[in-house]
Amino acid sequence: MLMRLSHDIGLFFYDVVVARFDLWAAFGVVAQLVFGARFLVQWLASEKAEKSVIPVGFWFLSITGGLMTLVYGFARRDLVIILGQAFSVFIYVRNLMLIAKDAKRRKAKAAAEAAVGAEGAAG
Repeated sequence: MLMRLSHDIGLFFYDVVVARFDLWAAFGVVAQLVFGARFLVQWLASEKAEKSVIPVGFWFLSITGGLMTLVYGFARRDLVIILGQAFSVFIYVRNLMLIAKDAKRRKAKAAAEAAVGAEGAAG
């Protein structure tokens, strides 16, 4: 029984990795590598900060990998991938919008504080 199972598993992987491997499969693998790289970026940034952080690069890798995987889903006509990535990419873009909004707010606050400080020093 174990011999048959190992043979069947071998045939399955041969079919997936060799027999069905084409340019789109290669593209899909690269898309998953790009998408997966975001976790490495997040982990390294967290280790450097010695706390859990999500750097902006995480979101750019999420968008790039998500869009690549979405293209792959369309090429393969896979509804599960298409639905999953279409909604996910929207969330990644929204996070970048929120980060930009927060940065703009912080910059305006810093400018206002600097102006108040300059008035106090002049008076």
